Amino acid sequence: MNNKNKKIILITMIGLLGATTAASASGFMDKVSGILRSDVKVSVNGESTSMKPVFINGQAYLPARSEAAALGYTLNYNTKNKEIELKKIEEEEAVKYVRGTGVIVDVKSTGEGQYQIELLGKGDNNWIILHADKDTIIKDREGKAFNAKDLKAGMQIDVQYGPIIALSFPGQSHVAQINVGSQTLIKEDVIQSVKHTEDGWVVEFGETKNGVLTPTLTVNAGKETSVLTSQGQPVDWADLKVGTKVRAYYGPNLTKSIPPQGPLHYLVVLAANEQLSPAAVQEFRNLAWSQVQDTQKSHLTTKQNDAKVEVVDAKGSSVLTATDELKKKLEALQAANGKLVTVSYNTDQDLLVGPLTLAFNMDTKEFVGYFPRR
Repeated sequence: MNNKNKKIILITMIGLLGATTAASASGFMDKVSGILRSDVKVSVNGESTSMKPVFINGQAYLPARSEAAALGYTLNYNTKNKEIELKKIEEEEAVKYVRGTGVIVDVKSTGEGQYQIELLGKGDNNWIILHADKDTIIKDREGKAFNAKDLKAGMQIDVQYGPIIALSFPGQSHVAQINVGSQTLIKEDVIQSVKHTEDGWVVEFGETKNGVLTPTLTVNAGKETSVLTSQGQPVDWADLKVGTKVRAYYGPNLTKSIPPQGPLHYLVVLAANEQLSPAAVQEFRNLAWSQVQDTQKSHLTTKQNDAKVEVVDAKGSSVLTATDELKKKLEALQAANGKLVTVSYNTDQDLLVGPLTLAFNMDTKEFVGYFPRR
C-alpha cells in the first residue's frame, strides 16, 4: 500500500483506538453515502487484510469490527447503551522449556511407547532423567522424524524439557523435543597418559602385554570438551592422573594412524568406590525393599531385584530424613565427603511426582531417608 493510504489507515485506526474503550455510537445513525473502493488494498503490520475502505467526503473509513480484529481487539456493540466496547485479545504465553545438550548415558523402554533417558552434559542440569512419550518431538540432524526406540547410549542430543522438574536425584522431567546428533564411540578404561598441549589435552589409553605398555587409543580434547563425574559435577583437568578410571565419549571419526586418534566430547570420571560388587548391590536392594511401605509398593513398576543402585556424593544431596538424629548423621557424612547409596524405583506416578528413591549410608548401610518427590 502507498504512503498516502498508510496515512489514511493510521489516522482512522488512531481515531478508533485512541478514544476511550467505550465510544459513543449515537452519532453513527445519520444517513450518509460513500464510495466502496475495492481496488484499495489494506494491510496491517505488513499483512494483507480483506477490508475494503469506504470513502465519504474524501475521508477513508474501515469496518470497525474488522479493523479491531486486525489490531488484536474484539469489538462488541451494546445496543442498550449504544456503545462500542473494545477488549484486547490476550495471547497465550508460550511454554518456557529448559534447554540442555549432552550425551545419552542410558536409555530404556518403560512400556507403552515411553522411554527413560539418562542425559549427562551441559545446561541448567548436567545430569537428568528425561521421559519421552508420544508427545515428544524427535528429529535427526536433517530435520527428519526419528523414532524413540532407535535412541542409543553415546548419542549426542539437544533437548527441551520441563518446565516442571521432579525434585529427585537426579531430577526428572518430561522431554518435549529431542534433536539427535552424532553417535559417539564409548570406551571405559583407566588413563595411561594425560598431558596438556597448545590445543588442549591429550589422553591415551592402552594395554599391557608382556610387561610392555602399548597405546591403543588417543583422544584429543579442546575447549568444548566436558570433564565431569557420573553425577554431572565438573572435574578439573589437573585432577586427572594416570590410573584414573574414566568413560570416554569420543569420535566417531578416527584417524587411520597407530594408535587411532579422535576428538573427545565427554570424559566421565568414575571413582573407584562407585563400583559396588553384585553382592553389595543386592544387599542394598533388600534393605531398600524392607523400607518401602505397602501403600508405595502398589505403585511400583520396578521389580525388587531390578531397582537401580548407585553410589552418589552425600554433599549437596537433598535427602529428607525422618528424625533429627538422622539429619545430624547426614550432615556429618556430608562434612566428611562421604558417600550415599541410592536405590530407585520407577512408579506409575513418575510423570507427576518422580521416582521413589531411598538413600543409605554406604559404610554403615543405615537407612538415611528419601529423596524428595515433586
